[in-house]
Amino acid sequence: MAKRITTQEKILNAAEALFAEQGFEQTSLRQITTEAAVNLASVNYHFGSKKALIQAVMARYLEIFMPALRTQLEGLGAKGSFTTRDVFDRFRTPLSELRQVRKHGPTLFLSLLGFAYAEIQGHLRRYTMEHFGDVMALLLDTLHQANPKLSPVDMFWRLHFVLGATVFAQVSGPALREIAAADFGEAVAADQVIDRLIPFLAGGVDATTAE
Repeated sequence: MAKRITTQEKILNAAEALFAEQGFEQTSLRQITTEAAVNLASVNYHFGSKKALIQAVMARYLEIFMPALRTQLEGLGAKGSFTTRDVFDRFRTPLSELRQVRKHGPTLFLSLLGFAYAEIQGHLRRYTMEHFGDVMALLLDTLHQANPKLSPVDMFWRLHFVLGATVFAQVSGPALREIAAADFGEAVAADQVIDRLIPFLAGGVDATTAE
């Protein structure tokens, strides 16, 4: 017997699909309720606000991703010596585990993350730091260990450039994959874009600081 989907799950699923396609700002509660086939009162009852709904959509991924990333980073730290590439490679397993949420969970999560960054969803940053600030601190400390010569301000800029490149690669992913197929005969699945991205990100963080 198929599992019965609750009203809350219907709303989350509809919101997730629309947010990943259109972004948070461009998606209205009316669109979500229409897609989920529920009334607005249901959204208010289960979530209270659009911001809370956005956080709930992201939480389904973050609650899997962040603990898995912590485990990966702690394992890397136990090795003693590691590179930036080693750090970014540790994102692969946490991302793959997001398939527990959706078949294309890694791609959806990165799309949502991209819109959160591009649209400056400050409440999501606060939510993430409140619930997973220890993991973010561990990530920053691990990257500093891999790049001890980088100043805190240089690391700040490079991590934001990393996030920006990730956002671009994800949001423009369909177009980039079409161009790669047409111009180079290369068939790349959405989830494989990360394989192209990680070496580039690591190289950018490791680049020599301009004098």
